[in-house]
Amino acid sequence: MKPFFVLIKSQLGKAYDVATEIADAEIASEIYSIAGDHDLLVKFYVEDDTDIGHFVNQKVHVIPGIQDTKTIVTFKAF
Repeated sequence: MKPFFVLIKSQLGKAYDVATEIADAEIASEIYSIAGDHDLLVKFYVEDDTDIGHFVNQKVHVIPGIQDTKTIVTFKAF
């Protein structure tokens, strides 16, 4: 399994709705509300042969209330 993170900027007033949708879809490992330019930090795990870009487009971008995302691919955990 390979982990990656997605920073999510939601439409105004929709951060908690977006977080709930992600949690209900059971596609994320962890979901955090954060301060700053983005509203949520979400940790995902996918199988090693899964295309992360395709996963984000098919599973994350379809969630109502998301305005923008930034995907962070990880290399090694310490």
